[in-house]
Amino acid sequence: MLPLLSGSAPQPGRGPNIVFILIDDMGYSDIGSYGSTYYETPNIDRLAKQGIKFTNAYAASTLCSPTRASILTGKYPGRLHITHAIPIEGYSRLPNTPLMDADYTKNLPLEEVTFAETLKENGYKTAAIGKWHVCWDKQYFPESQGFDLNIGGGGMGSTMDYFYPYAGKWKMNPSSPVVEWQVFPDGKKNEYLTDRLTDETIRFIEQNKEGPFLAYLQHYGVHTPIQAKDSLIKKYQKKPVDSLKGHTNPKYAAMIESIDESVGRIMQKLDELGLSENTIVVFTSDNGGHGRITSNWPFRGNKGNFYEGGIRVPLIIKWPGHIKPGRSSDAPFISTDFYPTLLGLAGLYPGREYIDGINQEPLLTQGKTVSRNKPLYWHFPNYTGTGHPNASGPCSAIRDGKWKLIEYFEDGSLELYDLENDIREKSNLAKQYPQVTADLHRKLAGWRKEAMVQMPRVNPDYKAAH
Repeated sequence: MLPLLSGSAPQPGRGPNIVFILIDDMGYSDIGSYGSTYYETPNIDRLAKQGIKFTNAYAASTLCSPTRASILTGKYPGRLHITHAIPIEGYSRLPNTPLMDADYTKNLPLEEVTFAETLKENGYKTAAIGKWHVCWDKQYFPESQGFDLNIGGGGMGSTMDYFYPYAGKWKMNPSSPVVEWQVFPDGKKNEYLTDRLTDETIRFIEQNKEGPFLAYLQHYGVHTPIQAKDSLIKKYQKKPVDSLKGHTNPKYAAMIESIDESVGRIMQKLDELGLSENTIVVFTSDNGGHGRITSNWPFRGNKGNFYEGGIRVPLIIKWPGHIKPGRSSDAPFISTDFYPTLLGLAGLYPGREYIDGINQEPLLTQGKTVSRNKPLYWHFPNYTGTGHPNASGPCSAIRDGKWKLIEYFEDGSLELYDLENDIREKSNLAKQYPQVTADLHRKLAGWRKEAMVQMPRVNPDYKAAH
């Protein structure tokens, strides 16, 4: 067990409320305060002014399920063996590939201690609202992972329809059966899912206003299908696009505005109930934006690969009176850090098991940079499929200071980038800096051994093209 954090721990049931807003597939610059001039996000921008904005925040994967598992547990996806979007399988032979996907875990084990479980044990009321997607089987749904309520969550990664009756027919890959489901069978005509999830979040906050509570709002937006309210679509069809930054899709822009409206409504409710001063608000995304729909300007890459555009995400954290407003930090923050940081802010134990994240509470509340003393790691022993531009094959990556190394398992090739001077990752410096490359490669291999990650296998049926 890790030691108690410094400072006086609150009595059980007296900690700060937590509202954690997780967006699906929102790119780094899909927000006004992160550079967009086409997408309109006044409420999220206001949140950034009221709290701290991170410019070096990372998702632990380029896909949803692994990142979501890392948030809940504070562990890297490779350590958990949850490395792919559940329940994808079979892409390693579609088309013929040199390697076969590594086996991966399709249910977050109940033995893992989530941050919700620790909060619940200390008097918190907890609700998971929206997309869950860290399991396939019902016995691993939020109710079994520390949440009192599960509202609209399950094993599905997409709703497939954002309007009631949410007639989702979900097929994860060619070898999977078609699964039909409805997020909310009790919806009303013309109900929009983002609005409904916001309604449910507000209802939970109202019912638990005496606190403390954890509202873990996991929006299905802005994941495909790209569907939005007609009035908002028409608004953006009349607005000049931002071709330079790749922000040109009116439907997607309308989806983002609905997300922004959600944030605004929740912040307004906290104000109305007098809860804002004692509520930590987190806003972030589970990976980079979809490369066929938006751009992750100024970075190279997108969801589905491990360039910065696939893993660099927006992150805003607000807690009035504790986190100085209007700050911007370039300190690295990765999704494994949420677990120890949120518990640290609540004055609780970071956890009962080994965790990969670090407690960033001193940075948030005191402005003190926290020494990580270890690089950031990513591990993906699988294939993403063909749905995303320049999708990664099996690989691992490491960031240590300004240096980032990507190792591809198909051919053993290495790419080295200086992120301080080459944020777009245009120049592979692996041959120019052989010692740096070798050192990072050694660290990456050592971490894989220590974390006991799973690795892809040679495909015996592979026939190289001639």
